[in-house]
Amino acid sequence: MRKKTLAVAVGVLVALAAPASAVASQTLIGSGSVAAEPVLRPLFSAYQKFTKGKVHFLYTANGGNAGVADVQSGKSQFAGQARPPLPSDAGTTYIKLYLDGLCMDVNPANNLSNISIPQVADIYHAVTTNWSQVPGSNLTTTIDPVGRDTNGGTYNFFLQGVLNNEAPSSKVNAVTADGLVINAVQSDPNAIGYAGLAWQGAGVRTVNLNGVPCSQKQVKKLKYPLSRFIFLVLPTSGPNRNVQRFADWVRTSPTAGKIIKKSGGVPAFNRTGKKKK
Repeated sequence: MRKKTLAVAVGVLVALAAPASAVASQTLIGSGSVAAEPVLRPLFSAYQKFTKGKVHFLYTANGGNAGVADVQSGKSQFAGQARPPLPSDAGTTYIKLYLDGLCMDVNPANNLSNISIPQVADIYHAVTTNWSQVPGSNLTTTIDPVGRDTNGGTYNFFLQGVLNNEAPSSKVNAVTADGLVINAVQSDPNAIGYAGLAWQGAGVRTVNLNGVPCSQKQVKKLKYPLSRFIFLVLPTSGPNRNVQRFADWVRTSPTAGKIIKKSGGVPAFNRTGKKKK
């Protein structure tokens, strides 16, 4: 009997002697915004180093609206979101992380350099169906509009900011990711699409909207018409403290600010001092 007691005591001592870092390590489960993914992933990686491996991230880019639903159901501890909160987001709290712009893109074969919001609305409502109806385009072909599916918060942002909350035409090719929008525009001379600032690059022509470039500079000044915040969404009741600490770091760290800018986002709150990483 005495030997058993000693064995149990030794086991307890071994458990107590385990490194604190092994116990404290935590994987944070998130889902949501595709538009924010190119910025969030390097932020996740940097924050993991900042915490010396005590915090890890598992993020599924399934669309901002899907991510918020995951938070509401308890499937995810946080979500990335590219639109402001809606009444349907009950039980969640939105935290502004950084700024972004929703850019309008055409194929390089199209000479269009500027378009207005009403013109974009007419295209996505199938009022305007041929490029010959759009001044500045050198094309006379049928317009192929590309947009996001309803799982994406970007869909709602475009719906509110451009379409006056009226559903797009059934002729719009609705895809599941910003990258797929870019791919469609790259491969189709007649296409027009919209995607986040971090997704802009070779193979598409990013056109001015209402005469304003979709650029980090204009988004920073909130001059670009489709400037927006990227949010981190948490459950209002019992949010994970490590997720809250991550949000604080993203908003205040100079290192995080540099990562946001390098990845295509626009820092909105980050300090410029050098004291804190």
